[in-house]
Amino acid sequence: MRAKSKDDCEPSPEGELTLRLIPTRGESNIHGDISGGWVVAQMDHAAETVAARVAQGRIANVALESVVFMSPIRIGAAVCFYTRLLEIGSSSIRIAIEVWTQNPNEHERRKVVDAVFVYVAIDDNGRIRRVPR
Repeated sequence: MRAKSKDDCEPSPEGELTLRLIPTRGESNIHGDISGGWVVAQMDHAAETVAARVAQGRIANVALESVVFMSPIRIGAAVCFYTRLLEIGSSSIRIAIEVWTQNPNEHERRKVVDAVFVYVAIDDNGRIRRVPR
């Protein structure tokens, strides 16, 4: 029987590190944690960079299939947004987003949000178009 390594015990992010930020007091809610609205806006920025690259142009967010907040985010924590392409349809793009934090003076990181965003490729007139293959 083999002993578990450190990698077997610690969860790790899935996907590509797309955005890393350190929020300030200006992004906090009335309780002193980082606002969920700020987190969702940053998730959208991270995912739309992936969707625009896949669509090779303009895109629009059409759905948040799920957003699950698991833990509050402290002011001063490094917030990392990992994106993973789930599916490319004829005009749509589904992207999974994981948000992980590392608090100041702590070594371990933790997953705080899990979500799926959906985008569609659009033309200059805002009409849905096909995603190039």
